[in-house]
Amino acid sequence: MSGPNIIAGLSLDRLERITRHLDENYIQPGKLPCAVTLVARHGKVVWTNAQGLMDVERNKLAQRDTIFRVYSMTKPVTSIAMMQLYEQGRFLLDDPVHKYIPAWKNLQVCKSGTWPDFETEPAATTMTIRDLLTHMSGLTYGFLNRTNLDAAYRELKLDGGGHLTLDRLIERLTELPLEFSPGTAWNYSVSTDVVGYLVQLLADKPLDDYFHEHIFAPLGMEDTGFQVRDEQLARFAACYLHQPGDTMKLQDDPERSPYRRPANFLSGGGGLVSTVDDYHCFAQALCQGGEFRGQRIIGRKTLEFMRRNHLPGNQDLPAMSIGAFSETPYEGSGFGLGFSVKTDVARSLINGSVGEYGWGGLASTNFFVDPEEDMVVIFMTQLMPSSSYAIRQELRALVYGALV
Repeated sequence: MSGPNIIAGLSLDRLERITRHLDENYIQPGKLPCAVTLVARHGKVVWTNAQGLMDVERNKLAQRDTIFRVYSMTKPVTSIAMMQLYEQGRFLLDDPVHKYIPAWKNLQVCKSGTWPDFETEPAATTMTIRDLLTHMSGLTYGFLNRTNLDAAYRELKLDGGGHLTLDRLIERLTELPLEFSPGTAWNYSVSTDVVGYLVQLLADKPLDDYFHEHIFAPLGMEDTGFQVRDEQLARFAACYLHQPGDTMKLQDDPERSPYRRPANFLSGGGGLVSTVDDYHCFAQALCQGGEFRGQRIIGRKTLEFMRRNHLPGNQDLPAMSIGAFSETPYEGSGFGLGFSVKTDVARSLINGSVGEYGWGGLASTNFFVDPEEDMVVIFMTQLMPSSSYAIRQELRALVYGALV
């Protein structure tokens, strides 16, 4: 079906509801600084819009080429990088992690206590590379603020800090116990940073160089990386922190941001900046079975394998998760090798398709790919934490409501 206001089966009039909804409910009331949204279908960008201020303090309007901190939307990139190496026979998913990090051979699980005096017991299972890719490794994140082990991660600044490097992260994790025996539960964690370390190890080159050579350059993602270059600074957004009373305060000034300096810690879990169009190139390659504009970054069957639900017994996140935090609603969602995967649309209480997959970032960015509808949606803003508002669920309702 097509017409003057319908492109690729999407109503442009209905997509404009996104602009009004975000403006009236988030940007004008001062809940969000800005939003840049992109919707593509059948390989074509159908609708995109930039609204609000990318830098409130300097009164700078958001633009389509604004550069955003995508935080955990780095994880799918790192997972694709790792699976590129899988396609070359460099490792198997059931390989024990200690095959590549020998110091991790006799991992312990935390029973009680606080850092540095944890009471531990030997892990009942061996951590595999699949456990890292699915967040079933037993590792955690400091910012989850749930357990004494989380507190140790915060104390040691393992979520990222001025002195952290990938090598240092691995050393520190060697000294700490796990939350649970690998493969027995799901917990959002630094697992993907460990995957980034393994990419460096297996490819024998720094993670930023690997990303550039094997993903960013082939896809034409010139604005994506671990650092904001001088010539990009004018397009770099400010980042904000949600405050009580639905207000926000400046969290990271673009001109003084750590992203302006070369990164010591090449975080495969959350270190990248990107634009809506750059990230669309990556997401569109996923939607098209691993290829975009004649450049293939991953094999079709490998990608099919990655976007299956890899949780044991096809369970969903509520059945497996020990924590409450995720970048996706739990109900009706499983987890693949680097993405959340929708397994039950009705149970999820959010419109969509079985098999839809994607992920989000700490500053409320989000993307998803719907293979059934041949559709990609990218949403960029800069408000931490991502749990501040239910924008992602609302965005899905608005986008799917525009399909005709």
